[in-house]
Amino acid sequence: MRKTLLHAPAGLILLVVSLIWAIPARPAAADREHLQIIADIRMLQEQAQQLQALLNGLGDALKALNTRLDEQTALERKAFADGKVQTDGISSDIRVVREKADETNVRLGSLQQELESLRDALPQPGVQAPAPTTSDAAPLPDGTVPAPPAAATSAPPGISPDRLWSTSYGDYSTGNYSLAIPGFESYLRYFPKGAKAADCQLYIGQSYEADNKLNDAITAYDRVIANYSTSTEQAATAYFKRGMVLQQLGQIDRARQSYEAAVSQYPTAASTTLAKQRLVALSAPAR
Repeated sequence: MRKTLLHAPAGLILLVVSLIWAIPARPAAADREHLQIIADIRMLQEQAQQLQALLNGLGDALKALNTRLDEQTALERKAFADGKVQTDGISSDIRVVREKADETNVRLGSLQQELESLRDALPQPGVQAPAPTTSDAAPLPDGTVPAPPAAATSAPPGISPDRLWSTSYGDYSTGNYSLAIPGFESYLRYFPKGAKAADCQLYIGQSYEADNKLNDAITAYDRVIANYSTSTEQAATAYFKRGMVLQQLGQIDRARQSYEAAVSQYPTAASTTLAKQRLVALSAPAR
């Protein structure tokens, strides 16, 4: 074989060598193409993954946007509902104010009629007033003698005890003590033996107390005790309230006497329990 190649022409030798070198060239080129395809596939996969990540991010952003839209819608609905509630509240307040205004107008008309009745009932000049009656009220536990009750006066036409009581109590309930006190006093002047007489005198004291006129309150409570001692609940309450006012004024001994009087004279009254509690508190040693 060697001898044959050695004696062969030079062109033939070159052809053989070229063929030998050309044979492995095709698989190498195929491998490079195959690798390039694999690289392209990997690049496409990476791009697909990036696209999927972008799509996922876009989905999350859309979800967040929907959530914000839902929250904004809920806030707007709540604001609308709150506005409606406020509007309804304002309408209700306006209605209440109108009702109060109408009630005030009725009260003013009623007061005007009562004033006219009082004006007609006033004694004419030169008419001698009746002599005041003496009081047989017993002294209070501390020796105080309350003022006698006012002499009864005929009520003007159109004034009934129930109406006078309800009007006065309405003023008391709304804190109009400057109107309530004269109303209660009118009841006592016109109807001293009325069913609400003891209550009227008690509420006079409570009105003075609420208005921080403590000395006047004590005087009013004294009159309850002296003039309506048979009214158990009212008298016991007057003793208790009187003791509280005296204690507030720093008159501890008189306050204790008032509490003790409630306990001893009206043991079954509701206010007596409160008087007992006050006595226990006064007897407790100071810390």
